Amino acid sequence: MNNLDNRKYVIIMMVFLVSLIFVTRLFYMQVIDEKWKDRAAEISENKVITQPARGVVYDRNKEKLISNVVYYDLRIVPNQAAGIDSVALVELLDITMEEYVKKMNAARKYSKRKSSELVTQIPPDEFTLIAPELYKFPGIFEVERTLRVYPKKCGAHILGYMNEVNKDDIEKNPYYKSGDFIGRMGIERSYEEVLRGKRGVKYYLQDAIGVETGRYENGKYDTLAEQGKSITLGVDWELQEYGEMLMRNKLGCVVAIEPATGEILAMVSSPTYDPNLLVGRRLGENYSVLQKDTLLPLYNRAAGATYPPGSTFKLIMALVAMQEGVITPESGFPCNQGLVGCHNHGSARTVSDAVKMSCNPYFYQITKRILHQGKSPNGFKDAAIGQDIWARYVQSFGIGTDLHVDFPGIVKGFVPNTAYYDEKYNQFGWQFETVYSNSIGQGEVLVTSIEMANLAAIIANRGYYYYPHFIRDIEGSGTPDIYLQKNYTMVDSHYFAPIVDGMWRVVNEPGGTGGRARLDSIAVCGKTGTAENFKRINGVTHQMTDHSIFSAFAPMEKPQIAIYVYLENSGFGGTWAAPLASLMIEKYLTGEVADTTKENRILNANLIPDASDILPPKQPKKRHR
Repeated sequence: MNNLDNRKYVIIMMVFLVSLIFVTRLFYMQVIDEKWKDRAAEISENKVITQPARGVVYDRNKEKLISNVVYYDLRIVPNQAAGIDSVALVELLDITMEEYVKKMNAARKYSKRKSSELVTQIPPDEFTLIAPELYKFPGIFEVERTLRVYPKKCGAHILGYMNEVNKDDIEKNPYYKSGDFIGRMGIERSYEEVLRGKRGVKYYLQDAIGVETGRYENGKYDTLAEQGKSITLGVDWELQEYGEMLMRNKLGCVVAIEPATGEILAMVSSPTYDPNLLVGRRLGENYSVLQKDTLLPLYNRAAGATYPPGSTFKLIMALVAMQEGVITPESGFPCNQGLVGCHNHGSARTVSDAVKMSCNPYFYQITKRILHQGKSPNGFKDAAIGQDIWARYVQSFGIGTDLHVDFPGIVKGFVPNTAYYDEKYNQFGWQFETVYSNSIGQGEVLVTSIEMANLAAIIANRGYYYYPHFIRDIEGSGTPDIYLQKNYTMVDSHYFAPIVDGMWRVVNEPGGTGGRARLDSIAVCGKTGTAENFKRINGVTHQMTDHSIFSAFAPMEKPQIAIYVYLENSGFGGTWAAPLASLMIEKYLTGEVADTTKENRILNANLIPDASDILPPKQPKKRHR
């Protein structure tokens, strides 16, 4: 009897121990070990991410610049696709057999029972040809995806494009997962977080072999995707489109700004391209073609290039000189070409005259007075003091500073200060005579087209500006505060009157250098510029065709548009840049162009030089503080 009792207790103990082991192991797997929890969830639940529709982008008149369209991805389930006619399939999908084999092998490696991508981003017009034939290929099915479309087919450099995230994107921002798309350039990149929206998620139950069996908790934990916010830009798409037409067969850029707000009305970089080329499965192929083009259509000259400003820079020189008290609005100087070369005209007796005539000796003299004010008996120290005073004034006009433009890839101009020249001429010293070329915009000063369009807006406003920006309204939050604040230059507003008067005379009086910009019904105020262009060949410096420049605003009173045109390798500012600017001004203010002869001259002009004559735009110089 005792033996039986002992065996009974042993059996009970063994059962208890085995049960305890199973319970402990189950507790460990379900509660403690995350690996087993994840595995259980993987077997029983399938989490499907739902992508939101991206926010729509409008122009200032509520015309759609960027919207969404349904594209299609094709996915394949390897087990179900066994035995399909692969030759017919690759022909239908317009892919190579190598591509198909690579995708199929990757799909089998991932899962033979679950779907993997085969071809992505098929546009609707292509899918309509593919869809009727898909029944012949079991295991292949389509999935809708929303991609971008650019209805106006212009403004590629403004709008940018999207492509799939890479490893760096994912490491920088854990929001993104493999297969997501991100704004890569332009507005798509600047306002990525606003436009992208928020993902949703749906949970499905599935069995151990991956077959869906229902919704988890009847969808209790599902979340809806939230569409991205729409934004409205200050861009006028008709002006943008017209500017791109005028700039065909030309190298350069145009920037137009509304002075009263700082909103960028147009930003043209030429050559350009149709933004729809960088959408869908042909993106990589089209990008490669654009990238190989020697005229650099992908390069945004308006945002990324710096140029010598030529005579348009003289406007700042006159303003600084008056504010510093080294001249008055009535100061005159003879046109002494022994100091610096000039075209033939009478001597300027006032600041207004000097602006109208664009007299080089005049601006030589006033810049010398800015740099040498007798603040030190040592000529070198005196020039250094004056140079830094001058540099601070120039930077107060936004040149070489951060203008907070809401756009990627914006560079700054370059304003040389004492530190820069001390380093450059450290063995010999320097004075005004060393750096006088800055007085006529041909020295070390470099500017961007956005900075110079902003300068035109400053003069239009008689001394202040708003940071240039594209955004006009973000859905639900309006305009960012930074773009509502006024920024003042170091020059008092009353000194702008003789500058404005001179700019009006440039365009509207005989002897002015910008007569081709005159409009009968609109008072255009402008300033021409012609920047010398040099190239070294086999150690010898050659002068190439000059750059044509024009800066303007209109109307003279209550200005509505400020504009800057820079045409590379095209000659005098008054010849090409001035009439092109006037056409855009007239188009914006009146909606039409009266002088079709002028218009056709610009439209039909091919100003692209031989490839051997083209110099790439200068990159920003090293800054010295």
